[in-house]
Amino acid sequence: MHRAIRTVLILCFALATGAAFAQQDFSADMVDTSPGKQGVTKAKVYATKDKMRFEYPEAQGGRGAAVITNFSTHTSSALMPDRKMYMEFSQGQTPGSQQWSRELFRLSDAGNACDEWLKMQWNRGGTCKNLGSDTVNGRSAIKYEGTRANGDTGYVWVDKKIGFPIKWQGKNGQGELQNIKEGSQPASLFDIPSDYQKFQMPAGMQNMQRPQ
Repeated sequence: MHRAIRTVLILCFALATGAAFAQQDFSADMVDTSPGKQGVTKAKVYATKDKMRFEYPEAQGGRGAAVITNFSTHTSSALMPDRKMYMEFSQGQTPGSQQWSRELFRLSDAGNACDEWLKMQWNRGGTCKNLGSDTVNGRSAIKYEGTRANGDTGYVWVDKKIGFPIKWQGKNGQGELQNIKEGSQPASLFDIPSDYQKFQMPAGMQNMQRPQ
């Protein structure tokens, strides 16, 4: 059980460090384009104006998992479909995330992402540069170069229309969103199924630190 829970927590961490707030409803595939992994779909993304859902088909040994974030209530729920269970985390209570805030997810201005990125507490001392307009898979985007305080440099392309990163390259890999479909998403995607039971995380796991 603990291994499964740890896997889902890592998914929460990945969501918190890589996601931005959508300006328009859409769905897409998150695809790994790193050498040797090209074309591997890592997650399915669904976004509304105040909620997001990430589905991870390969999590927990292929049994799958999902993370739903509600920006209005400042909560995230990690779902384990094979166990029909979920864990809920309030803002600032996710293990190792006391320094995170809503701004970590939200990207209110696709043309001025640097200001928001540099405000993140974990990124104090980093730098960010707007490299101008670019095109990714036929979509208009703005390319950014970011350097963290530890010296790691990466690049992110933010879609001008949906206000969401659609391509990224960095020290630990690269990827992009593909099969982007704009339009309203079913409300049921962002609700916890009625037959799921809430799981209380063991006290010993509450001091886990955010992976680097």
